[in-house]
Amino acid sequence: MAGGRKRGAAAPAGLSATLGSVWRDKHLVLFKAEYTGLVAAVLWVLEIAINLWVIQKVAYTEIDWKAYMDEVEGVINGTYDYTELKGDTGPLVYPAGFVYIFTALYYITDRGLNIRLGQYVFAVFYLITLLLVFRIYHRTKKVPPYVFFFVCCASYRIHSIFVLRLFNDPVAMMLLFGAVNLFLDAHWTLGCALYSLAVSVKMNVMLFAPGLLFLLLSEFGLIKTLPRLMLCAVIQLLLGLPFLLVNPVGYMSRAFDLGRQFLFKWTVNWRFLPEEIFLSRYFHLALLLAHLTTLVFFALRRWKRPGSSIWALLKEPSERKETAQKLNSDQIITVLFTSNFIGMCFCRSLHYQFYVWYFHTLPYLLWSGGVKKLAHLLRVLILGLIELSWNTYPSTNYSSISLHVCHLKHKDKDA
Repeated sequence: MAGGRKRGAAAPAGLSATLGSVWRDKHLVLFKAEYTGLVAAVLWVLEIAINLWVIQKVAYTEIDWKAYMDEVEGVINGTYDYTELKGDTGPLVYPAGFVYIFTALYYITDRGLNIRLGQYVFAVFYLITLLLVFRIYHRTKKVPPYVFFFVCCASYRIHSIFVLRLFNDPVAMMLLFGAVNLFLDAHWTLGCALYSLAVSVKMNVMLFAPGLLFLLLSEFGLIKTLPRLMLCAVIQLLLGLPFLLVNPVGYMSRAFDLGRQFLFKWTVNWRFLPEEIFLSRYFHLALLLAHLTTLVFFALRRWKRPGSSIWALLKEPSERKETAQKLNSDQIITVLFTSNFIGMCFCRSLHYQFYVWYFHTLPYLLWSGGVKKLAHLLRVLILGLIELSWNTYPSTNYSSISLHVCHLKHKDKDA
């Protein structure tokens, strides 16, 4: 009984000490990374009210939801040839995971007709995504808590992408951030499985693939990495099997179309170019070459440990000359987020919903590593200019150039 009283007394005492610490540091709570969890919890609860307000007060805009429902309805009706699946905005161009998830949403929302219910479902997706993102920042403790206000409450565009447009991009990113959390917890195999599921919703998640491959090789070496790569491939195969059995070429060419041509009128990042250059295959090849070159540079100069050989990654950690060390949270997040960011910088085109591909990673990229010399105000200004660029509709020469300048600032600090 005495022991029970001591334990019972310890909890209030611990809580009291925590509250006392918060009160003493109240003027620093928004600036000290140790209060990340507290500030994130408050903002997350606030986001529940914000999402409800947005759904109730801001008009829904139809863009792709009806097309998504038409596409999955074709599958429900028995069409498994991907070349015959289409909506009112064009053919189905997403992998099979998209079909299964949006088929579930089709039934949940009364064949896609109950859009308000769909908005509430996407609000849940938003809150789950935010929870996963906050957990990443809590693990790394690189970003001052006041920045989290810009990660959630301040972005009109991100709320719009989730609950006013119902795009598939947020679903893919929610699964991706779930995979990242599993990597942080050293659940690499399960994380790879969830990562592959994210890719099956939308192929943009492949921008994280170079970084993930580097991390797997760093952690396991080539031989033990191969089974995890095979797992990713098998998941894609199983998900796509019903469509592959009917028209394998049609499925692969539609679901994983790397040569897809984008319309100039929707581009956010290349508005300042003449349309003929934007559409040029030579321009696309130049972007691809720049993308690959930058990835190689980062792998050689930023991702690998100083003094180690890039070829040593192919060996098992126990066989390497340098002392084998487990990857820490900062290394995992830096490699994954920079891999994705580099891909964003060299995308052939960025549309407005693509903002969610890297939005939640930007504060980490700005506040970690090589950006210590930047004043806090300048970092916030960069975030603000990026937000402004993505909120300028239609995009202009100035908004596109501004976006590239901000991207260059990010890359300069990372390099």
